[in-house]
Amino acid sequence: MNNASQIICALAVDAMCGDPRWLPHPVRLMGSAALALEPPLRRGIANPRLAGVAVVILVVGGSAVTAALLLTAAAAIHPLAGDTVAVLLLYSCFAARDLSDHARAVLRPLRHGDLVTARARVALLVGRDTASLDEAEITRATVESVAENSVDGVIAPLLFAFGGGAVAAVVYKAINTLDSTFGYKNERYRHFGWASARLDDAANYLPARLGALLMVVAAWLLRLDCRRAWQVMWRDHANHPSPNGGWSEAACAGALRIRLGGENSYFGRKSRRPYMGDAMEPLQAHHIEAAVRLMWVTTALMTAIALA
Repeated sequence: MNNASQIICALAVDAMCGDPRWLPHPVRLMGSAALALEPPLRRGIANPRLAGVAVVILVVGGSAVTAALLLTAAAAIHPLAGDTVAVLLLYSCFAARDLSDHARAVLRPLRHGDLVTARARVALLVGRDTASLDEAEITRATVESVAENSVDGVIAPLLFAFGGGAVAAVVYKAINTLDSTFGYKNERYRHFGWASARLDDAANYLPARLGALLMVVAAWLLRLDCRRAWQVMWRDHANHPSPNGGWSEAACAGALRIRLGGENSYFGRKSRRPYMGDAMEPLQAHHIEAAVRLMWVTTALMTAIALA
């Protein structure tokens, strides 16, 4: 089985199974390893930025070596075993079904006016305070999460997988996990997380831009506003704290004719982001479903282009 066939099989498994909570997930193992390494590295390396570089080398390098050894050992037993391990590793790197399931879990109670349940479920997707969000703000939080995570949960691992197989996809997930673990601009991780955040920015540079362009095409295929998606993507992509996150969010906002960004609250403290998009339509629950469909079609386009 070649690399492309392995990726297609992994995407199919992800679409059918998602991310069962009972299944030990490599990303959680990477995060646990990174957190376990933090204290000894801080004690052993006085410079926190160098300690952060060390944790990147150990986690990313360790993930790559582990994946390569698993593939080599399985292939030595039987080619089918090698293919199976490759598919399972790739499957663990894709999160389209999981992202879709989380978004629709918010959508269902929202459609029935159950804001209490919707707030609890959207809290699993975003880091902001959700206890007082209304329907529009719950919708905004969910759409923003789907749009941004379509890159690091789907497009980027797909691009790495097509470029370098299962090992490259695992390397990307290790980089992304380190950013999720240490890439915060607070006092504790400003220096220690510097390498994790910068490496994640570099790894997502091309996927973010390619994913946004494909999202514009997906908007056209879904008969959404592809022209506005294109315009807003170029106009507003910089209105995001991440150098990469704004591309897909802006494209999604334009396609759905809504406005993203604005005021959020984190641990009781207000924070304001510049807007992306124009409030041509009020934010409503159905925009969540539209964002999910946009993510799936973008994924299909990315797969088709890579195969071609």
